Amino acid sequence: MNNHLEKINHPKVNYGKTGVLIVNLGTPDSTGWLDIRRYLKEFLSDRRVIETNPIVWWVILRLVILNFRPHKTAKAYKKIWMKETNESPLRFYTRSQAEKLIHRLQSNHDVIVDYAMRYGNPSIKSKLNLLKQRGCEKLIVLPLYPQYAAATTATVCDEVYRCLMTMRWQPSLQIIPHYESEPLYIAALSNSIKQHLEKLNWKPDIILSSFHGIPKKYFDQGDPYQCYCHKTNRLLKEHFGNSIPIEISFQSRFGPAEWLQPYTDKTLEKLAKEGKKNIVMICPGFASDCVETLEEIEMEGQATFKEHGGENFSMVPCLNDSEDHINLLEYLIKKHIV
Repeated sequence: MNNHLEKINHPKVNYGKTGVLIVNLGTPDSTGWLDIRRYLKEFLSDRRVIETNPIVWWVILRLVILNFRPHKTAKAYKKIWMKETNESPLRFYTRSQAEKLIHRLQSNHDVIVDYAMRYGNPSIKSKLNLLKQRGCEKLIVLPLYPQYAAATTATVCDEVYRCLMTMRWQPSLQIIPHYESEPLYIAALSNSIKQHLEKLNWKPDIILSSFHGIPKKYFDQGDPYQCYCHKTNRLLKEHFGNSIPIEISFQSRFGPAEWLQPYTDKTLEKLAKEGKKNIVMICPGFASDCVETLEEIEMEGQATFKEHGGENFSMVPCLNDSEDHINLLEYLIKKHIV
């Protein structure tokens, strides 16, 4: 019987590799109405993102939001779309991060690095299947969210688990946790501010850290996100060690419910009215520049600040594919490669 079993030819299976997948939020494929609508539908259908009565939300989403919101969102994306490569900055920088990590880790021939988007393309499902086909018996997933939230990090985990459920031969899995207080991350943020200030011919009265907001009820129900944002901001102030104060605010609120405060737009109005003429902004929670940083803050936020009496406004770029950021991502990944 043993001899008989030895003669059975098993289908060829690639093996022996470790796959690394960095995951960002997502982006529409174009600024066209249908692509924007498709992206919004996937994003806003996630029960982690919108925690409300599913029947009521189904009606609101399909009858109201998906008919009227795509036009407004498309206008925002058109302002920041990278025409040379025909893609959003978020996809451009996430791909560049993956490419630079490939270069950093190329000495280890058993490691394959790729990137995916939680919503839109390239999807997590497509990249997990590709990594498995290439022989990855171990998967390391890095959600590009420094501060954990159920609506960001957890929903990446949800999708990864859903994909693994369909695999007959599952790889082992390691998801890299939040890194809001990682010294390399704090130092990278601090260095990015210092480098940016050196380029200005004026000194800011204040530096405003703007994090993406979440509904306050999520925090009340136990989401730690707000605590992590304040922790990052406190550590950033300590590391920066400059006389310029660094304050915190929260942007991108949506709908009538109360979100985390103080609100970024209201804070910009308040600071300008209080006589703060010069402001520098940074968005520490975003791994790559995107519509929320480039359109909402650098364009709309600047307009709000100046309309209420502000004079000088400047935005520190996200860490993007800078050397400090790649050093951080490489460090986080290498801790889990054994």
